[in-house]
Amino acid sequence: MANLVVVGASLAGLRAVEAVRNDGFEGSVTLVGAEEHLPYDRPPLSKEHLANDEPGDSTYREQEKLDEIGVELVLGAPATALDLDARTVAVGDREIGYDGLVIATGAHARQLPTSLCAPDLAGVVTLRTCDDSQHLHQLLRRGHPRVTVIGAGFIGSEIAAVACKRGHEVTIVEALPVPLVRGVGERMGRALTDIHERHGTRVLTGVSVAEVRGDGAVEAVVLDDGTVIDTDVLVVGIGAAPSTGWLESSGLTLDDGVVADATLAAAPGVYVAGDVARWPNPLFDDVVGGPMRLEHWTAASEQGARAARNAVDPSAAQEYSTVPYFWSDWYDSRIQFVGVSRSGEGMPDVEIEVVMGSEDERFVALYRCGDRLAGALAVDRPAEIMQYRRLLTKRASWEEGLEKAEERRQRAAKKAAEAAG
Repeated sequence: MANLVVVGASLAGLRAVEAVRNDGFEGSVTLVGAEEHLPYDRPPLSKEHLANDEPGDSTYREQEKLDEIGVELVLGAPATALDLDARTVAVGDREIGYDGLVIATGAHARQLPTSLCAPDLAGVVTLRTCDDSQHLHQLLRRGHPRVTVIGAGFIGSEIAAVACKRGHEVTIVEALPVPLVRGVGERMGRALTDIHERHGTRVLTGVSVAEVRGDGAVEAVVLDDGTVIDTDVLVVGIGAAPSTGWLESSGLTLDDGVVADATLAAAPGVYVAGDVARWPNPLFDDVVGGPMRLEHWTAASEQGARAARNAVDPSAAQEYSTVPYFWSDWYDSRIQFVGVSRSGEGMPDVEIEVVMGSEDERFVALYRCGDRLAGALAVDRPAEIMQYRRLLTKRASWEEGLEKAEERRQRAAKKAAEAAG
């Protein structure tokens, strides 16, 4: 192993190059990134960056630090092709050879079709990059604009919450009858939607965008039921797609991401990490029944390190498993989820039980798949969620989950009694 190339200069890519250098790998290491920016943290883009008066800087490492550990940076141009036989990656006018390759190109924001919205209409934004966040930051500070968010997923909800807290008139439009069904299930999707409504954000569900109107800049959104929403800023938050277009002629298996085995290997010498990776997670094979792809910060960090270590020493490659974990901040609430909320084809349906608090306040809900604890959702109960993550790591039963819930309820009651004197 003489040289490692990592394509994708975000969290997974950064963790990849740092891991092998920390392990003592002495070959050359090249980090390729489509953006001109150094690797930076993405979660603040829809939270602190928009909420603060200045957007801030979430760069992970200054270039001097990367130079110190011997990482060659190739930034500002995307990879355009991969040749598995020649073991080369095309970047701009260069062909970069590799012995080991980590693909960590992440995902890109989905756009509204041009038939619905002119591509150059001012005031229409997606949020995926640092530049996107800075653009939206500027738009939200021009007077008191009316903001419409298309898509009630976690990113769209975070943006809506920030805009509402800044005093803007905010409307969320969601095509599904219940938001966040894919992420937390129908019952909890309704519970989380209530958070928006309690803070004065209007949520319209079961309707789609029929037209975006504007002469040079967005002026209104027309829905398929005839509703017209006057708006100054339109945020398109309809999800993300894995960035695999540059790999279409590579010979890799592509299916909503790059398909890999349990060691994150997609082909000899080629490993995947982050939002672009689809791999079998051994911890949840009895729930989802197949490979999964995660768009979570924790998974990207862990996968980047594991993929790079496997790439430089494939004879000692280790499988990667994880308990999915994500968090989201809305208004003054912290939403956390561990595990999975949906079962795969042929598996028992997932059931949900609230085990602490109530759905209109601070609560914890557990997810059951057959006799297995499958996941846990906590709203404003930050001390609780990791209790269940530890259980999920051990593939705990549903009964074990309920026992933990009872233990935590008793603990909370004792603390409340002590506080009351």
